[in-house]
Amino acid sequence: MRLGIVTPVLTRLPRAHAQWEREAGIAEVERVVVEAERLGYDHITCSEHVAVPASVAEERGATYWDPLSVFGYLAARTSTIKMATFVLVLGYHHPLAIVKRYGTLDVVSGGRVILGVGVGSLQEEFDLLDAPFDGRGERGDDAIRAIKASFGELRPEYQGTHYRFSDFVVEPAGARRDVEVWIGGRTGRSLRRAVELADAWAPFGLSREELAQLIERASATDAWAARATPLEILVQPNPPVDPLGDADGTRARVDRLREAGVTGMSLRFVHHSVDHYCEQLAAMPELVG
Repeated sequence: MRLGIVTPVLTRLPRAHAQWEREAGIAEVERVVVEAERLGYDHITCSEHVAVPASVAEERGATYWDPLSVFGYLAARTSTIKMATFVLVLGYHHPLAIVKRYGTLDVVSGGRVILGVGVGSLQEEFDLLDAPFDGRGERGDDAIRAIKASFGELRPEYQGTHYRFSDFVVEPAGARRDVEVWIGGRTGRSLRRAVELADAWAPFGLSREELAQLIERASATDAWAARATPLEILVQPNPPVDPLGDADGTRARVDRLREAGVTGMSLRFVHHSVDHYCEQLAAMPELVG
């Protein structure tokens, strides 16, 4: 079971952050991430929103640190832990812009970038950025194909339905060609996208039963059978886990998720200080096995 964290401080969702995070900064983030790496955690995450509409900021949260800036800082202070965008909104970027920016980060970090991507849902943010909202699913599929064809390539070439390019040099474009791609989302369509185009599906907001049903349906498809490698399923357990306060309950939750087909987790913890957060980090791995 891969263990990662939804990095505290970087995103403040309503009723999903602790009071200490309001005053915390990059020093506290660095402390948490360095400790997670020391304990053997697989990855950290950072989400992306350019500007959240004021009308939904209270519901969806308004604090979203920029993943490229944060990961660039943390790459210089760590050596093994992977850095996963969760998620980049594909429609906000040209595929080669993602390849250039995150390919550079991949080189800087020694090949530790994971591209978690999604198609987005906030039409006001799309409109603000002059990005087309309608058809974003098909456009996103094409963007993923373009990114996979271009990552690590000095002279990428791609001819798709929405993106076409050749005769350009992109340097740096990544430390390797096989960058890991996750698909965020909570629908059958996002799972289909992951089965066909990615290494992992990273759903959120689904019950264990809903998760198991979607995985069962997908596993019966030809696309699932045709995969060269098994699809990873990485979830964000909700509510947050409390390995110190409820070890038995936490262990049981992990076991139930594993039975549903989950292969990894990006964790939120119950915590009331940065010290408590790091203690929870240390307590979790032994409950997973």
